[in-house]
Amino acid sequence: MKNKLGKVVIAMSGGVDSSVAAALLVQQGYDVIGLMLRLWSEPGKESENRCCTIDSMFMARHVAEIIGIPFHVIDAKEVFKKTVVEYFINGYLNGITPNPCLICNQKIRWGYLLNHALALGPEKLATGHYARTHFTQSRSIQLLKAKDSSKDQSYVLHMLSQEQLSKTLFPLGKITKKEVRILAKDFGLPVAERSDSQDLCFLGNGSVNDFLKRNAPNSLNPGLITDKNRNVLGEHSGLAFYTIGQRRGIGLYSPQPLYVLEKDISQNILVVGPGEELGKDELIASNVNWISGSPLKEARKVKTKIRYKSPEIDSIVTPIENQDVHVKFKRKIRDITPGQAAVFYDGDVCLGGGIIQS
Repeated sequence: MKNKLGKVVIAMSGGVDSSVAAALLVQQGYDVIGLMLRLWSEPGKESENRCCTIDSMFMARHVAEIIGIPFHVIDAKEVFKKTVVEYFINGYLNGITPNPCLICNQKIRWGYLLNHALALGPEKLATGHYARTHFTQSRSIQLLKAKDSSKDQSYVLHMLSQEQLSKTLFPLGKITKKEVRILAKDFGLPVAERSDSQDLCFLGNGSVNDFLKRNAPNSLNPGLITDKNRNVLGEHSGLAFYTIGQRRGIGLYSPQPLYVLEKDISQNILVVGPGEELGKDELIASNVNWISGSPLKEARKVKTKIRYKSPEIDSIVTPIENQDVHVKFKRKIRDITPGQAAVFYDGDVCLGGGIIQS
């Protein structure tokens, strides 16, 4: 029998990634406990939540039985609704396009779940995220990109602290998605071909617009659509239903494609224009978390990502005040969107990031 390396809680979802992560930990000799969160869903749409359907719970429990670990479900419906869903709704009502996965990772997975995990006795929390960690010579811990660049999730983990990362394991960081599916078959797990879960689990099979109409009726606040010179072009159905850079669904006829350039919350005006008017080469990000624990003291060249799937762009990040920074890009970028994260990299090292304000 292998020597145990210590107790670890693995966050399970019933998907292939967390299932293989759990099996790898057992194989490596850890004493593993499976834990799954039951998240909030709209009343009557519980079966549509992409993260914790009855089927997903059954599958996670079945995987735990196959690999021989205990499995528990924690009710997180109310804290998830208050922390993540309300953040999502309020963001749209305030004119930004929020990324609820960021707040979920920070407050739910590495907050609520981590606290429950540690209360069970384990020293570590493991997840099926594609990312790596590395201890430097000074014993600080770095967050690194995953080996599989197409699946790297360091962007959505940029808000983690030294303490949180020191208690975290990412078993999939050094293998590819293809290898994960092969391992699932080798372990005899019935999830090898299971499709990946999507973001915004609580939307189920619906759209953001439909969700807002049901859960935030005050988002239905029509106003004017104008060009950047405030010439009136039409009427919008509510600023919450549009995002910067959006092209489809504006509802205007034009001989050239029109994009959302700006959302003027104070006057309830949607500003649109041609694609060449869309790009900007700078942004302000707030509440920046530097993973090293040491705030930036002077301007630094970095690579910046402004969306999970966007490319990294050469930039200079300069501290302003408090936890705010100014980011200057080498070229104009079309999709800088308030509410999304600006995340900074130096090679494979994720330095941290903050929420785009303007």
